[in-house]
Amino acid sequence: MNKIKEILPILETLAPQAYAEDFDNVGLLVGNPETEVTGILVCHDALENVIDEAITKKCNLIICFHPIIFSGLKKITGKNYVERVVIKAIKNDIAIYAIHTALDNHQDGVNKLFCDALGIMKPKILIPKQNFIRKLVTYTIPENAEEVRNALFNAGAGTIGNYENCSFNSQGIGTYMGNEHSNPEIGERFEFVENTEIKIEVTFEKHLEQKILKALFNAHTYEEVAYEIYSIENAHQNIGLGMIGELKEPMEEKDFLLFVKEKMQTGGIRHSEFTGKPIQKVAVLGGSGKFCY
Repeated sequence: MNKIKEILPILETLAPQAYAEDFDNVGLLVGNPETEVTGILVCHDALENVIDEAITKKCNLIICFHPIIFSGLKKITGKNYVERVVIKAIKNDIAIYAIHTALDNHQDGVNKLFCDALGIMKPKILIPKQNFIRKLVTYTIPENAEEVRNALFNAGAGTIGNYENCSFNSQGIGTYMGNEHSNPEIGERFEFVENTEIKIEVTFEKHLEQKILKALFNAHTYEEVAYEIYSIENAHQNIGLGMIGELKEPMEEKDFLLFVKEKMQTGGIRHSEFTGKPIQKVAVLGGSGKFCY
């Protein structure tokens, strides 16, 4: 039987917590990671009746979309549904995991499902995530360059859009001289060494930094590894809120609304005033989207 902590990496792969918006509260909200999982219940909101269903079905892990705890709780007295849910979950040893904007921002997440349902072609991220990409620069001898590159790639570095194993490599001259505590790979202590080195540059998502550095140190041949990490301003092409693309053919506004109603299998559609223009370019966005106004 798996423990909750063994399920968490799977959820992290599907929707990394690092993808979530800063205002959000995703991840394991209630429960002990060491608890053995008896069953998993998936829902949109972890309301009281959902906890009751989990108890009935002997599910002690609930994976929900919206976080039941969004802001800090100063008291847990059962005065509202949030507090009652938390009390009942803890009392019955039920864990709650929220996924929310971590899934919203994923390129294959909620908004991609909307695009697929509506037949939107070649969708792109509507609001790309900012301040999320970093660059690693390191230096090594030519004989070690391929091993270092491959280790960085395997750790998740070097992905740009739809391309993997991306790096820039240039050749130069490196120099060093070790002191009495050194154990140089090339040369001797107190010897001035000047030799050819390869400069390797790769980008990576910031939450992978420790994994990237561990891979670098393990693969590098030098006793002391020279490297720099920079935050760069490039927007992430494949992570962010919403998507935008085009319909195969333009549609009249009323026809499009009926089309959306049918494809989304909803009982009603709320819309702004008609503009009198046909619709072809369409943006989709899970959630309120109030920050887009």
